[in-house]
Formats: sequence, structure tokens, C-alpha cells
Amino acid sequence: MASVEFSRNVIGMQPSLKPFALKLTRDLDDAEDLIQETMFRAFSNEDKFQSGTKLKAWLYTIMKNIFINNYRKKVKRNTIIDTSDNLFIINSGANVSRNLGETSFVNKDIERAILGLSNDFRVPFMMHFRGYKYHEIAEKLNLPLGTVKSRIFFARKALKDDLEYYKDMF
Repeated sequence: MASVEFSRNVIGMQPSLKPFALKLTRDLDDAEDLIQETMFRAFSNEDKFQSGTKLKAWLYTIMKNIFINNYRKKVKRNTIIDTSDNLFIINSGANVSRNLGETSFVNKDIERAILGLSNDFRVPFMMHFRGYKYHEIAEKLNLPLGTVKSRIFFARKALKDDLEYYKDMF
């Protein structure tokens, strides 16, 4: 496979790598970093690609190995070696617990504030929150695009005013 053809094929595979990267990392930014590192490694190791091998499988293997190596480095970095007389190795991350009570109260307040909005504002806001684009919301609700945008804007403003208490907490 010629170098130009290899490059074109690798770049063409990039969109199909994103779901796998998201599955591994569960974070969009980390997934994009993983894809970028995979592309870099694929181009720098082009000579190791064997003809007849499926390119997608080769890229998935590279991505999986990068993810595993990064995970191992992260775990190793968070391990503390106790050099006291007892010679214990303590993984500090395993001993930390978090109280989620405050988060529960915040979520209930947010839910209460959203339910306090009138349907005219709540429905477009929630559709936008769930990932619909403005034009999709306008089509589904049979409203002008400008109306959808202004309703979402006023819903945000009302929620911001209603949740003023949390402004400085996060």
C-alpha cells in the first residue's frame, strides 16, 4: 500500500474510531486525545502495517494498547509506597470516599427549578438539553426558529435566577 493511500485510509477511519474511544474513556476530551494519539502512532508506525491486515482492526489494537498503557501509568502515579517499618504499599485512591448528599440536594433544586418553568419554556429547553439542535426543535414543535432560541434563552435566564444560590459553589 502506497504511503499516500495509507494516509488517506487512516484518516478515513478516524470517524469510526470515535465510538470505541468514547467507550474506553467515557469522556469526550479524553476520547479525542486518544484518537489523536492513535493517529500519530499509526502514521509513525506505517512501516509495521502488513498488507492484507484489516486497517480498522490494526487501529483499534493501537487505540486499546494506548488506553491500557495510559491507565497503568495513571494507577502507578496514584500509588504511594510507604517506606516505614511496616512496608505497606498503599493505593491512596482506593481509600477515598465521597459524600454525594450535597449533589443530591443540588439535583433536586435543579429539577424543581426546571419543573417550575412553563411548558412553553421547559419543553424547548429540555429538548436542547438532550442534544436537539435549534432547527430540529423548531420543526418538532412547529415553531419559528427565533421563537425557539428566545424561549431557550429565557428558560436559561429563569433557571440562572432561580438557582442564584449555587452561583459561587461550583
